[in-house]
Amino acid sequence: MNEPLAERVRPKTLEDYISQRHLVGADGSLSLQIKKGNIPSLILWGPPGTGKTTLAHIIANESERPFYTLSAISSGVKDIREVIDKAKQSGGLFTSKNPILFIDEIHRFSKSQQDSLLGAVEKGWITLIGATTENPSFEVIPALLSRCQVYILNSFGKEDLEALLQRAMAEDIMLKSKNITLEETEALLRLSGGDGRKLLNIFELVVSSEDKTELVITDKLVMQKVQKNTVLYDKTGEQHYDIVSAFIKSIRGSDPNGTVYWLARMIEGGEDVKFIARRLLISASEDIGMANPTALVIANSTFQAVNTIGYPEARILLSQCAIYLATSPKSNTSYMAIKKAQEYVKETGDLSVPLPLRNAPTKLMKELGYGENYKYAHDFEDNFTDLEFLPEQIKGTSFYIPGNNKREIALREFLEKRWGKKY
Repeated sequence: MNEPLAERVRPKTLEDYISQRHLVGADGSLSLQIKKGNIPSLILWGPPGTGKTTLAHIIANESERPFYTLSAISSGVKDIREVIDKAKQSGGLFTSKNPILFIDEIHRFSKSQQDSLLGAVEKGWITLIGATTENPSFEVIPALLSRCQVYILNSFGKEDLEALLQRAMAEDIMLKSKNITLEETEALLRLSGGDGRKLLNIFELVVSSEDKTELVITDKLVMQKVQKNTVLYDKTGEQHYDIVSAFIKSIRGSDPNGTVYWLARMIEGGEDVKFIARRLLISASEDIGMANPTALVIANSTFQAVNTIGYPEARILLSQCAIYLATSPKSNTSYMAIKKAQEYVKETGDLSVPLPLRNAPTKLMKELGYGENYKYAHDFEDNFTDLEFLPEQIKGTSFYIPGNNKREIALREFLEKRWGKKY
């Protein structure tokens, strides 16, 4: 049996599809559209092994549409045009059953390749479903992105992963031929990293390496089998998530040595320069932030420069930026401020904008009190006046708490001078 376990037990219907209930649950945003067969062109964005390809197949099956698939790794503009021509013949303009074209790893398509899809999507010759592990805002051209709905798939949780294992043992012929007991699952779940495909591949590796009909799965057994077959995981192409995690944590931990080592691992592994540069941008804001705002400027300049230069010279720019970030003072206060503010918004809903802060472009609005009692800061000493800028229900709440670094200590003093105890 040459097919991997993940392929053998791939679900065929929505009922068998595990996880992503926010999309395909009873009230999921995709469920009703799938049932009605009214499928828009869409982008499925999520980590590896979260069911993007499976969901695309299910959508095609449930809506009874012709299904074409291309891989961005091996397909060019010619391949795209050939599929579109076939789709036009099998579907047709303005029909409710226009074919689905599924493109795996659509973020790897060049601008010209993505451009070649525009006409077919716009005219309804095909319904495009693209799968990507990268943020489509960066990787999909605006003209194509504007014609697609974006749906986010989440990494599998513990319950989802264990359900995948149980279903595999119940349905797969090879696994059913053995009496398998899942005594421990921690190692399996940890090694999978929330990737369902990886979990099933590891599980199959462990089971097939034991020539027994009675098999008890323990953490010790899993680790023994995986360590003997580490090359399997080094070549999957998914390890870069672990390596970039180590890279970012080295920057956060202010260790330039660790930072450069993990950067070198990504470079030697052929990682996309844009992928690395985007992570540097995020780190500059999330981990350094207000302690050194120039870090964001440096990271953005690096992002633009490496896109212009490319490998191999781009490695020098990436190294310079990464070392700069690693040796910068750290602060996550901006990250914590927006996180807290978002939590308040979710809890309190759409609170009314205070009347003094409202725009008053018409006479009626002015008569209703819009903009009344607003104090123009520049009319006061030090360009400041004590005015409440939050809705009445949450007035006095602090979201931004300055950190204990040189720059934010100075900011705290500035804010205390203006606002007193509020900061």
